[in-house]
Amino acid sequence: MIFERLGCAPFDYRPVRYGASKLTFRGPERDLSGAYIACLGGTETYGKFLDRPWPARLEAALGLPCVNFGLPNAGPDVILHDKGLLDLARGASAVILQVPGAMNLSNPYYDVHPRRNDRFLRARTRLRRLYPEVDFTEFNFTRHMMWRLASLAPERFALLRNSLQDVWVDRMHRVIARIDRPVILLWLANHAPGTDPNSAEVCDDPALVSRAMIRAIRPRATHLTQVVISKTARDQGTRGMRFSPMEESAATDLPGPLAHAEAAQALLPALRTLTEA
Repeated sequence: MIFERLGCAPFDYRPVRYGASKLTFRGPERDLSGAYIACLGGTETYGKFLDRPWPARLEAALGLPCVNFGLPNAGPDVILHDKGLLDLARGASAVILQVPGAMNLSNPYYDVHPRRNDRFLRARTRLRRLYPEVDFTEFNFTRHMMWRLASLAPERFALLRNSLQDVWVDRMHRVIARIDRPVILLWLANHAPGTDPNSAEVCDDPALVSRAMIRAIRPRATHLTQVVISKTARDQGTRGMRFSPMEESAATDLPGPLAHAEAAQALLPALRTLTEA
C-alpha cells in the first residue's frame, strides 16, 4: 500500500456539532438516529492532516456509522466536562476510546483548560514549591512545560509524574464509568506500553502512560486493542498527509494513512463481536 504526500493543499475538516455538546467535531455530519459507534480520542482520532482517519476507515469496513468525536490534544477532562459528549457516547452501540496521555489533565500540581486540555492555565502551590526557580508564566502548553521540568530536575520530576499517573488512572476509571457503554480501549503508538514507569516519557505519546496504568483500567473496559504502528507505516513519513509548510513539523510527529489503516483493521474483530452479539 503506497501513499503519496498531498502537500499543502487547504484542508477542510468540515466542522460539525452534535446534540447539546459545546464542542466542535470533525465532519462530515453523521446520522445519529440509528445505531452507531462513538470514536473518542485525541489528535490521532481526529485525524489531523488526513483525508481518512481510522474512524472513517473503520466505518467503511464495518458498514456501521463510526462517528468521529476526536478532539486535538484531548485528555480525559474534556470528556468529563462536556455532558453533551457523554450523552453522545452513551447513545452509541459501543465506544472506542483512544488511550490519552497523562499530562493533559488538571491535577494537584497544575490546571489545564477544560476543553483544550493541552493548554496550561496555572501552577498550583504544590508545583511552585517543587520548582521554586521556575517562572510558570512563560508556559502556554503542557508539553513545553513538562519537557522543561523533566530536563531541569529529573528527580523532582519523578514526584510530579507519579502524581499525574495516579490522577490519570482515577480519571480514566471515571470516564469509562460515566460512558456506561461497552468500551474498547485503543492503544495507538509507535511502541508498546513500557513496563517501567520511568520509561513513560513526555515525548512518547501517549505521554507518561505505562503498562501498569493500562493494566489498572483494563478491567473497566470490554476490550483492549493494542496497535503498535509498524516500521513500514512509520517509514511512510508524511506521505498521504496534507499540511502547510508551517505545519510540517507537527505532521511529522503524527501517524500517517497506513498507520490509521492498521488501527482500523486491528479494531474490527472486537467491534464485530460486539455488534453481532
